Amino acid sequence: MQNQPMNQQNQQPIMPQPPHVLTTKDFSYINDMLAWNLLAMKKAHHAASYCQDQQIKNKLEACGQMHQRHYMKILSHLEEKQQNNSITQ
Repeated sequence: MQNQPMNQQNQQPIMPQPPHVLTTKDFSYINDMLAWNLLAMKKAHHAASYCQDQQIKNKLEACGQMHQRHYMKILSHLEEKQQNNSITQ
């Protein structure tokens, strides 16, 4: 056995560029990320609407806005990818 740490033995090579093709598994994971961020955004907004303490309400709204930004960022990456694929085809 070699004297390398465990994490270096099983490392995959680093890809300099993302692949041009998304697999079904990739799409499922992206869909999950979108759903998680959308749900977290809705839950934070809902909780804020019931909150009496203004500071907590503001924090919950900020949390919901953060998840909304993440949701929109993921969508923008997908749209950019789609535009780049349209140009190259």
